[in-house]
Amino acid sequence: MTPIPASELADRLADLLPRVSKPARYVGGELNQIVRPFEPGLRRMAVAFPNVYEVGMSNLAISILYDAVNSIPGWAAERVFCPWFDMEAEMRAAGLPLFTLETKTPLAMCSVLGIALANELCYTNVLNMLDLAGIPLRAEQRAEGDWPLVLGGGHCTFNPEPMAPFFDAFVIGEAEPVLPALLAAVEAHEGSRTDMLKSLAAVPGVYVPSLYAPVDGKGVRPIMPGAPRRIRRQLVPDITGLRYPTEPVVPYIEAVHDRIAIEVMRGCTRGCRFCQAGMVTRPVRERPVDEVLQIARRMVATTGHDDISLVSLSTADHTGVEAMVGGLLREHGGRRIGVSLPSLRADRDCVKLAADIQSVRKTGLTFAPEAGTQRLRDVINKNVTEADLMSVAEAAFSSGWRRLKLYFMISLPTETDEDVVAIPALASRVANVARRMGVRNITIGVGVSPFVPKPHTPFQWCAQDPLSEIERKTKLLRDSCRDKAVQLRFNRSAPSQVEGVLARGDRSVADAIEGAWRAGAKYDAWDEGFLHSRWLTAFEATGVSVQEAAERRRPLAEALPWDHIDCGVSKAYLKAEWRRAQAAQLTDDCHTGPCTLCAACERFMPAAREAAARALVD
Repeated sequence: MTPIPASELADRLADLLPRVSKPARYVGGELNQIVRPFEPGLRRMAVAFPNVYEVGMSNLAISILYDAVNSIPGWAAERVFCPWFDMEAEMRAAGLPLFTLETKTPLAMCSVLGIALANELCYTNVLNMLDLAGIPLRAEQRAEGDWPLVLGGGHCTFNPEPMAPFFDAFVIGEAEPVLPALLAAVEAHEGSRTDMLKSLAAVPGVYVPSLYAPVDGKGVRPIMPGAPRRIRRQLVPDITGLRYPTEPVVPYIEAVHDRIAIEVMRGCTRGCRFCQAGMVTRPVRERPVDEVLQIARRMVATTGHDDISLVSLSTADHTGVEAMVGGLLREHGGRRIGVSLPSLRADRDCVKLAADIQSVRKTGLTFAPEAGTQRLRDVINKNVTEADLMSVAEAAFSSGWRRLKLYFMISLPTETDEDVVAIPALASRVANVARRMGVRNITIGVGVSPFVPKPHTPFQWCAQDPLSEIERKTKLLRDSCRDKAVQLRFNRSAPSQVEGVLARGDRSVADAIEGAWRAGAKYDAWDEGFLHSRWLTAFEATGVSVQEAAERRRPLAEALPWDHIDCGVSKAYLKAEWRRAQAAQLTDDCHTGPCTLCAACERFMPAAREAAARALVD
């Protein structure tokens, strides 16, 4: 297919962009973008994020993937994001297909369309992008014709089944070890989609849904000889020296995270039982301090940003975090380039780190106790005591902070009303620390979100509270908060119900996703887009039971829709943790303590998986 000439597309864009908000979302041309002209043999991969430009440009995985694909000979990576409502309407009216930012290539003319699935509420945006691109929604509809390979990645692929009919393949785990073989398979079989998919299925970590059939109540089974029974997630065993995008694209408009982002660590072993990311990214792998300082030096020179964010699931757990922060402040603080830590432990060492950072730029302090009582914190394996929190509060107020943010969840497993009303009571006791110290004009911000069970966590078997129960607990919490220094903020409860169905659904949920999209669903993670009744209608029309998919406790022996995906952590370990949760027993962090037999290190410690399963059964 011949691409639309850039000049023609530019003219058509120039006509409609003045009529939309934030036209810079759609023009490209930013600092550090990579543009490769059309030439024989060059293939293009559209790197897609199903949200607005500002959110997608803040996603580190997109930056890493963009850099990685552009480093592979014969391939060019180009970005695309989901148009906002006004731009979508203009594009449909003008007959303009969704295009990449770099060369304005229509997505349908790319060899691969790689879509990051960061959360379940982006699923309707995925369908909207495919439709805007003129690409058939379902993989079976793309079996004939020269369509791009539609590829999914990200944490949602650890239960790919709800979106399986729309994707040709999924990458399970980290992309770097998979990309070279995956793109080589695309190159080798461009003339035959059937051969391409068979070849992709042989690449470790690649799941091809069309080669598997659903089994009622028992997940899926392979229907092609040689297709692996389980697909094992892939990961980089050591991130020391791992290629990193030191010349990232700098947005024209302010992004959600408008700063340098340096990935200092992968994995987290704190073992919070609700946290999918902490389970599927194990083991912990640290980037050396000297390497972080070198990357920062380069990125300061190539971006012009004045803030360096040290990114990981638990940055304060990096064994060299003090040296890292100190080195960055010494080298860049004199030029008013600040440092930020997106995750803090509830201890005095973290407050000291934050105080050091404040010498350059004021920062907020945020901690996540997650639950109001010690019993419930033990259930979820959140190793934070009230004494820890009060000690942190004292250190923070002594260092000049007047506002603290605390994050909690409601509707956690085993939660009682006593646990709910304990949330504002705990926040009030934090405020009292300041009062006893004579500190005035303090604010304790309390963010509250409904808990959503996720696959590959110890809570994957538990029931999700019905919407009516979440709303009752929300009212109970609000009514019990009487301290004027405590400011409550609630995330909406209805989206959590939909998220729960999509997170633990099977392949039959795909019809409901398409039905909701055809009824107008898009941007479901945004207040502007989410309409609960639209989803309830789609669920009812397609036979999806909210009670069955989300609100039912599942027996440990029951087959799960995602059992064919091997996340690295053994199912025996997750079962053991589920039992320990019900007994409110804590599990140590293996990064600083003994091995907990989760088996995530099995590829680096032979036979660990077998030994872990045997030990947990014994």
